[in-house]
Amino acid sequence: MLRGLQPSATHEEIEAAARQYVRKVSGVQNPTAATRDPFEAAVAEVARVTAALLAELPDRRQPPPTLPPLRRPEVRARLAAREAAARSAGEAAGRPGQPG
Repeated sequence: MLRGLQPSATHEEIEAAARQYVRKVSGVQNPTAATRDPFEAAVAEVARVTAALLAELPDRRQPPPTLPPLRRPEVRARLAAREAAARSAGEAAGRPGQPG
């Protein structure tokens, strides 16, 4: 649930929710070259419509009962570790004389 968050839902949170929705509806978990463009276009459109919806809805009377996944410390730590690993792999691949 993204409505009523303080601070408001971020673009990252809205896009993650849109991606989850498109995966569920399309049955595509990991887009291939053949499905990537329509999949990403759908994610972008759903995110755009979701942001517009959240902007137009009135404030909630009570905050959501649980934190959305991207605000949970354990999820943030997992995402940061994944980004650091990807960054390290990219740096290793870019070094001359290193296999990559």
